[in-house]
Amino acid sequence: MSKPELHPTGGYEHVTIVEAGRLAFLAGQCPVDADEHVVGVGDLERQIEQVAANCLAALAAAGARPEDVVRSVVYVVSSESNTVGGAWHRLAEHPELGPAFKAASTVTGVTALGYADQLVEVDLTARLPDQPESENRAADA
Repeated sequence: MSKPELHPTGGYEHVTIVEAGRLAFLAGQCPVDADEHVVGVGDLERQIEQVAANCLAALAAAGARPEDVVRSVVYVVSSESNTVGGAWHRLAEHPELGPAFKAASTVTGVTALGYADQLVEVDLTARLPDQPESENRAADA
């Protein structure tokens, strides 16, 4: 939801209202592989791709899709507005994860993140179906 009293956005909503229900709060997704190694050291684009892949996997594990995201926060190691905003736009334009950034969203530049050489992290909150997917599949059988 956006109001004319609020500034125009780059595609996200100023306010997302969620009816009572189940929510999934994903831990910050980092640019690390299955062995917990940071990928793409010094390469923000490569790190964004790894973070997107990790977000998609975490959403799927929760039984959610990018369209179910109700809030996103993107952290970028930079003091340059173009770099920080560009990282958000790259995520918002991602062919699979992009819909996650249509709801309420925040991007912020930071001086450091949890892993050495980490340049980006994404924190997502998603609304889940009223029943877990496994229960839906069992009911359809």
